[in-house]
Amino acid sequence: QVQLQESGPGLVKPSQTLSLTCTVFGDSITTNLYYWEWIRQSPWKGLEWMGAIDYKGTTYYSPSLKSRTSLSRDTAKTQFTLQLSSVTPEDTDVYYCVRGNSASIHYWGQGTKVPVSS
Repeated sequence: QVQLQESGPGLVKPSQTLSLTCTVFGDSITTNLYYWEWIRQSPWKGLEWMGAIDYKGTTYYSPSLKSRTSLSRDTAKTQFTLQLSSVTPEDTDVYYCVRGNSASIHYWGQGTKVPVSS
């Protein structure tokens, strides 16, 4: 059974960097052909794909967020991380880590809500 679990701060202040870690249980993040991704959701914007890191460590970013987003991984800990810089209150969302491939998303984390507020 593959499970993903997000962890990170409960609150981030405007202009700071939001950092989230996804820990993967029951799988290796170097498994062939899988992508490890970040998606966020807000009531007014819906689901927004943010970026992915694949089994080789290659990163992919949403064009609209690329200048502020950085993904990395720790294969020994089966973790991958998201950093979103220069946050504003509009970045207040529920953030999900997921596993997918080129066709679909297989597994979702439970999601973590990150408020951005002073």
